[in-house]
Amino acid sequence: MWFMQINGPMTDTAALEEIGHRLRRARLARNLTQRQVAGEAGVSEVTINKIEKGEPARLVTLIRILRVLDLLDGLQTAIPEAAPSPLDELRRHGRGRQRASSPRNGEHGTGPARPWRWGDESDSG
Repeated sequence: MWFMQINGPMTDTAALEEIGHRLRRARLARNLTQRQVAGEAGVSEVTINKIEKGEPARLVTLIRILRVLDLLDGLQTAIPEAAPSPLDELRRHGRGRQRASSPRNGEHGTGPARPWRWGDESDSG
């Protein structure tokens, strides 16, 4: 079976027809009648028939049908949530650390900082 790509150059009518065909195939794959889908979606059987033929429908009707056919999650892929811009991230979280700083005298101890040693030198000299 051949599937048509739904893309930008496609006319609105062609896109509606392809969506209708896909909904019909999904309904039949689940062994549901138009009457069953209509009843669960809270719409008329005529509405299901029209949508499957590629006629325009209300968005809420499409959502109800997708839910009945267990396809509503597909909208996440079809319409992904926009990622926040880097500027939005900075505003929301503030500027994060860019690099480590070196310790200052007395910052990590109780007295003045001593020079680093290997440990095998003698203290006497």
